[in-house]
Amino acid sequence: MESLIGIGRSRRTKALRAAAALALGALVLAAPAGAASLLPTVSTGGAREVSYASAVLAGTVNPNGRDTSYYFQYGVTKAYGGQTAIADAGSGIHSVKVSLPVSGLQPLTVYHYRLVAVNSAGASIGGDSTLLTTKVPLSLQILASPNPVVFGGPITVQGTLSGTGNGNRVVILQANSFPFTTGFQTLGNPLVTNAAGGFSFPVLGMTLVTQFRVVTTTNPPVVSPVAVESVAVSVASHVARTSRAHFARIFGTVTPAENGMQVGILRITHGHGVLVGGTLLHPRNASSSKFSRVVPVRPGVYRVLVRVTSGAQISSYGGPLLIR
Repeated sequence: MESLIGIGRSRRTKALRAAAALALGALVLAAPAGAASLLPTVSTGGAREVSYASAVLAGTVNPNGRDTSYYFQYGVTKAYGGQTAIADAGSGIHSVKVSLPVSGLQPLTVYHYRLVAVNSAGASIGGDSTLLTTKVPLSLQILASPNPVVFGGPITVQGTLSGTGNGNRVVILQANSFPFTTGFQTLGNPLVTNAAGGFSFPVLGMTLVTQFRVVTTTNPPVVSPVAVESVAVSVASHVARTSRAHFARIFGTVTPAENGMQVGILRITHGHGVLVGGTLLHPRNASSSKFSRVVPVRPGVYRVLVRVTSGAQISSYGGPLLIR
């Protein structure tokens, strides 16, 4: 009898415990469901305006009636590690489109990102998405030096091809000389850029003001800005004593021939040239002109300035002349 009573009590206890557990479970399930309905609803969208260093990340957020903020997490793995600024999604009850920019990205790199929205009920995290940044476009910069160069002298046209895949690329030097009517023509042999994209073209015997540019053999080709190399006339100047005290003869030659151009004789005072006399260039031979002028002098440094307006070359100074 006692055993039957014990069994009965045990069954009633188990039934009560089961009923209690069922009621508690209902309460546990009901509470999160109500709270979850207040969480923002998020969906990670696609990326747009993707470049080699930046992108705009997009998605949708439903604030579900509570003031909601959002941001994107991003990085090269699903660990992310980067985060955008935080923005406001409002407190509406409908999904709104959201987006934020990211910058400082690396070219040709896959990035993971996801949208996160937060309100007073908690945070909601969107699914993981990816984007692939683009390569850095190729670009060219060049410099011609020395500039100006003295008539007949050598120069170097050097530069850098920048961008993704800039190493071991074929580049071609092109030139267009005064009076710039023939257009750009290939000059010399092509070169191959080094690992850093650098290159250097030597150019010998410069005689005319010339426009230079460098182009790649890629399709489409990349063309550098134009570098204008000026060529200064070569002025050889000398000084000779005269029979008159405090006078000297300044003479010399100019290459190439620039007959009729003006010659100024300057005394250098405190870094500035003071004109003490002038003349014109006269024929010397087919390739050069000459000048000569007696001027009053006193001890000091003198220079000859040849003013050229032909356009094929530019004006130039002769070397310093010391008169004691």
